[in-house]
Amino acid sequence: MMNGEQIAHLIDHTDLRPDATETEINTLCEEAKKWHFASVCVNSCNVALASAALKNTRIGVCSVVGFPLGAMSTQAKAYEAGQAERDGASEIDMVINIGWLKDCKYEKVLADIQAVINAASSCKVKVIIEACLLTKNEKIKACELAKKAEADFVKTSTGFSAGGATVEDIELMRKILGPGFGIKAAGGIRDRKTAEAMIKSGATRIGASRSIEICEKK
Repeated sequence: MMNGEQIAHLIDHTDLRPDATETEINTLCEEAKKWHFASVCVNSCNVALASAALKNTRIGVCSVVGFPLGAMSTQAKAYEAGQAERDGASEIDMVINIGWLKDCKYEKVLADIQAVINAASSCKVKVIIEACLLTKNEKIKACELAKKAEADFVKTSTGFSAGGATVEDIELMRKILGPGFGIKAAGGIRDRKTAEAMIKSGATRIGASRSIEICEKK
């Protein structure tokens, strides 16, 4: 069993609400400093604000890209990722083009991921596959493409679709990706028990907006 401090180091403390204010993003950053979370995860418009608030700390700034649908052009995703890097992001969580994956346009999905990686070359890149919308074979293929693109993580979900992280998905992802690849579980993780189950199944990062509750309560 992990304690709150151990779990905190694995959490991306998240506020991706469209109505998040500057005050709320600053509060998110202050909470991250207090709890020593791995990063704060924010929309790209808030990256510069979060980066300034977390200056001279070890806490990362994670920007979502192509969020939450993944259906933007590859060029738009690449530009957003590059701008986030320039604004101070150290990590990028990008959403794949789910329609392309389902149409078996694998080279386009691969190029989409690679364009983001190339545009933000100093950042760790997490590839959001939105597992709740995929069949098992599609999940496997999405993981294989992320690995081929040399991304750093695969992430289960945006948290804005039909479902979030499941233990079964984490176990499948770990089987496909192998032991050294990052896996981020996100979507619906609201308590310590669920977070621990995800970590036990193979997750190396947790995305959560209820991070403090997870760390405080067993």
